[in-house]
Amino acid sequence: MKPPLIGLTTYPAGQGHGYHTPVEYVQAVLRAGGAPILLPPVGEEAIASWLDALDGVVLIGGGDIAPELFDGGSHPTIYNLSPERDHTETALARAVLQRKLPTLAICRGLQVLNTVLGGTLHLHLPDVVGDEIAHRQAPRDPVLHHVRVAADSCLAGLLGSTEVATKSWHHQAIDQPGQGVSAVAWAPDGVIEAIEVEDFPQLIAVQWHPELSAQEDSSQQGLFDALIRMCRSDK
Repeated sequence: MKPPLIGLTTYPAGQGHGYHTPVEYVQAVLRAGGAPILLPPVGEEAIASWLDALDGVVLIGGGDIAPELFDGGSHPTIYNLSPERDHTETALARAVLQRKLPTLAICRGLQVLNTVLGGTLHLHLPDVVGDEIAHRQAPRDPVLHHVRVAADSCLAGLLGSTEVATKSWHHQAIDQPGQGVSAVAWAPDGVIEAIEVEDFPQLIAVQWHPELSAQEDSSQQGLFDALIRMCRSDK
């Protein structure tokens, strides 16, 4: 049996390097039995052909989404904006929602999905929930904190627990959930850490970064494993 073909979104090209995806995402897909390929932010024209070929998608993390896409105003902490990436990934998110293609959405990926479904984001979490629970650490180090998962959620079944230790690096998160979006996991300060979308059981969407601990934490690797199982069951 051929391994499922998994498309991973990428960071934009920059000086001295091309489109790129952190190696931890690629390794987690490989461990799960998938064949990863990179999806560069080149516009929506390529998306239909991508999805005709792919078995699943990973919407990876990255910089902030332009606030005007969710009427979010502005904030001095907003960073790494990329109109090309926003344009490509919002179109890709709409397409996977329409096709119900197995998808794992991580950090920014979750936020993109919530945005295209009409939801909004907190622009800077410390302004909303304070800093008792750190969600990122300067300059770019992940933070470990626990997450409570709804017992009746599909996510709890995948993780095998209603409380997990997660690695996070983000300063924004869901404010208002979009249409059909349900929060199913929360940090101790109430920040939404995972969602499920109505009529889309092929979606796994988390605010934390499972790829950062997947090699040593079977519950986090299990999210990538579940994506591959869903891809195979769709064939």
